[in-house]
Amino acid sequence: MPVVRSSEATTHEIHGARFVSYATPLTGSKELCAWRGEIPAGTKAPAHTVSREEIFHLLVGELLITLDGRTERIGAGDTVIVTPGTTLGVENPTDHTALSWVTTSIGLQAELADGTRITPPWAN
Repeated sequence: MPVVRSSEATTHEIHGARFVSYATPLTGSKELCAWRGEIPAGTKAPAHTVSREEIFHLLVGELLITLDGRTERIGAGDTVIVTPGTTLGVENPTDHTALSWVTTSIGLQAELADGTRITPPWAN
């Protein structure tokens, strides 16, 4: 049984946010990836279109989540289901870091508005 200790998690930073990766093929997962997202106060990540479903659960704080141009304010305990092909934007308009837990299937890619494709290492 693979157990990933918090001290063994891998941290990645991009677009002003931190992604602390726990479940990936490198840690023994065969189908899913999972990470904790840390979105600092004032962060507005660039909108990106996802290739796979993501389940985004907010643990702490408040965020503005935009899905295909429609914005919702979410709070701790709320879950957002992001379907493949959806354009996702995440913004933290507060003065506190928000913490999230995200799961997706292995192989997620994100495409930015300028056509740049990102294969996040925390989701592969």
